[in-house]
Amino acid sequence: MKKVLLVAALLAGVSAVHAEDTLKKIKDSGAITMGVRESSGLSYTIGDGKYVGYHIDVCERVIADLRKQLGSKIEVKYQPVTSANRIPLTVNGTVDLECGSTTNNAARQKDVAFAVTTYVEEVRIAVKANSGITNIGQLNGKTVATTTGTTSVQTLRKHERATGVDFKEVFGKDHADSFLLLDSGRADAFVMDGSILAKNIATSKNPADFKIVGEVLSVEPIAIMMRKEDPAFKKAVDDSIKGMMKSGELAKLYDKWFLQPIPPTNTKIGLPLSAATKDAWANPNDKPMEDYAKK
Repeated sequence: MKKVLLVAALLAGVSAVHAEDTLKKIKDSGAITMGVRESSGLSYTIGDGKYVGYHIDVCERVIADLRKQLGSKIEVKYQPVTSANRIPLTVNGTVDLECGSTTNNAARQKDVAFAVTTYVEEVRIAVKANSGITNIGQLNGKTVATTTGTTSVQTLRKHERATGVDFKEVFGKDHADSFLLLDSGRADAFVMDGSILAKNIATSKNPADFKIVGEVLSVEPIAIMMRKEDPAFKKAVDDSIKGMMKSGELAKLYDKWFLQPIPPTNTKIGLPLSAATKDAWANPNDKPMEDYAKK
């Protein structure tokens, strides 16, 4: 029994040392790995291994500050992640900064840490413009798409106005795949973060064919994700983001990605800055979604 306890203690110690060494790991290796998404509203690819978006720019500025802090060159490596594997790849050290569109909630905080909130999301419903669907009740008997590894359909089911609404779920492997289910008619609606819906609609072949409708299903804080139990690394990331909030840089990045034409089609997403996001910038915090629900 003593041997078992000793091994467990040693493993715990190894885990803690590993978790607290992110800055050293980055300096020693001269590289940092950024977790990126293929088709998120905040992080997406434009091909040829190039990733762009609001959270990509945020992370690049964080990395620029890390270079100054460590006094060394840092190469940026990109690791594509999905909704299903983003947390395991962060926990096991494959990804140092996950720069996608991850909701900060209490369940995830048991496994990973989050930087201060950089965007407050509203979960919404996208449909074909000619579908006649305008609210949750009209999803009864319909097929609803969402992305594997996300919580959007669970959020829909829990919504007070979804009582008695019976619908079939279909899952896309990523957000582009989920949008394709809607576009091709295999789903009547796509439930997801509003920024993801708006980005996929804006960059589709015929944006006018789609619209975002219905009630706001939930309000969720979105943040950069990293490994737990590494206070020095988290402080460095948080300090950089707070600096962007104070200087107005974060507001400029928001304008660039949500109110100006974006690649690859030079279309505007057109999502004005919300009061909830403004408040998150004015009062930096890493509170989980459950705290937002209490407001």
